[in-house]
Amino acid sequence: MNIVETKKAPGAIGPYSQAIEVNGLVFTSGQIPVDPVTGQIPEGIAAQAEQSCKNVGAILEASGSGLDKVIKTTCFLADIGDFSAFNEVYGKYFTGKPARSCVAVKEIPKGVLCEIEAVAVK
Repeated sequence: MNIVETKKAPGAIGPYSQAIEVNGLVFTSGQIPVDPVTGQIPEGIAAQAEQSCKNVGAILEASGSGLDKVIKTTCFLADIGDFSAFNEVYGKYFTGKPARSCVAVKEIPKGVLCEIEAVAVK
């Protein structure tokens, strides 16, 4: 088991890692739309989805995997009304059409609009 860590994605804000690699699989922690350089959160669901996707991609790249190797994602939305706008951005990054769950939740850390976690092969 290997812990994956990169400065190209936001650091963990709790007792967990950005991702774990085990037996050729990479499991990312949920990524919220925090810019790893500035610490800022963009406005609106499209910009937030874009940053969350970039953060997942950076972590996968650090592990030796990539967005094209994702087999499953779990997506959390603060408002299910953002589903279509979220999908539009998500589809540009997860072109392999991995299996996915997408649910609305009551709250996401830092009051963001979305969070994405992924499982990928190496």
